Amino acid sequence: MSLSLYDASIPSYITGLKNLSSFLDKAEAHAKAGGIEDLGVFTDARLAPDMHPLARQIQMASDAAKGGAARLAGIEPPSMPDTETTFPELKDRIAKTIAFVQTIKPEQVNGREDATIELKFPNRTMTFTGKDFLFNFSAPNFLFHVTITYALLRSQGVPLGKMDFLAGGQTQAQAA
Repeated sequence: MSLSLYDASIPSYITGLKNLSSFLDKAEAHAKAGGIEDLGVFTDARLAPDMHPLARQIQMASDAAKGGAARLAGIEPPSMPDTETTFPELKDRIAKTIAFVQTIKPEQVNGREDATIELKFPNRTMTFTGKDFLFNFSAPNFLFHVTITYALLRSQGVPLGKMDFLAGGQTQAQAA
């Protein structure tokens, strides 16, 4: 059996989004245990002055997942204003993104490997096949923002490990 475009995309978006939510849970627990009352220390954190802060990284991961899923399915992604600044707001956005991505069905995505997908930016348009869009743009972009979120929280002392990134803190036995 070959790997389908759906199998290579939608489950990964959902897993990554669930992991993002679990990162925030661990950050909240870390803050509570350490007496950190202002979670803005996390949401405003940056790895470098010219990088977006954690809150924006989560918004961009959400955009990448919902936009990737929608474009692979040949539909418009839902619009979400980038106004979240608190953990509850960010977790709500993640939950809404998961709910949307879960509506995408295999028959909407499979068979669209060669479909033309265009991304319009102010200064240019990028054109991909469905397969190239997933593997060369959407998945790497999504994973970049999930990874940066992980790194930002780690840099603030949140005890995240590799398994938190890979499986939301679950071992393979727990995930099965």
